Amino acid sequence: MRRFESSRVPRVKICGITNVEDALAAVEAGADALGFVFYEKSPRYVTVDQAAAIVRELPPFVERVGLFVDTRPAEADGICARSGMSLAQIHFDVDESYLHALHTPALPVVRAKEPEDVLDFAGRYRLVDAFCESYGGAGKRLNLEWFEGVDCSRIVLAGGLTPENVAEALRYGFYGYDVSSGVEREKGKKDSQKVRAFVEAVKGARCAP
Repeated sequence: MRRFESSRVPRVKICGITNVEDALAAVEAGADALGFVFYEKSPRYVTVDQAAAIVRELPPFVERVGLFVDTRPAEADGICARSGMSLAQIHFDVDESYLHALHTPALPVVRAKEPEDVLDFAGRYRLVDAFCESYGGAGKRLNLEWFEGVDCSRIVLAGGLTPENVAEALRYGFYGYDVSSGVEREKGKKDSQKVRAFVEAVKGARCAP
């Protein structure tokens, strides 16, 4: 089956950031984006004020991604504006009308149950995660065979990624890789060595001469 190779260095997003120390360690390790969970039932939930305080400490050119579940567009926009988010990750089932109603740039999430699901929102950049009843950070892996022959250049892969297994996915040419529980020492607290190892596993292979 055809794979879509890319010479571009893929992006890395460290999700579930809850404190300044983890945020700065992720940026220092080479992460391109940080994820902030505005879903109160998540153990990685942060308030608007907490996220804003972290964002104020970040250097320039770091993407700040707010994760939303069952949130109206106007509410998501308001939270993004007050907390300094640059992108809204919509982690529940929506259609194009919802995405068009947002003023904040949006990243829809596909929670894939079967191979055909990875083609949802094919014209957009989107995040593809494994379906689970909870939302995000569950550590459930996707079957990489579902991406055989798929143009993955606009897909951010999530779901059960770790520093040890992410290399298996690099050959598919995903735009980026999203990790949360796979680089934690406990829920909501990152392990800086795991974060660095994850970034190196993604970017080191593509940056090596």
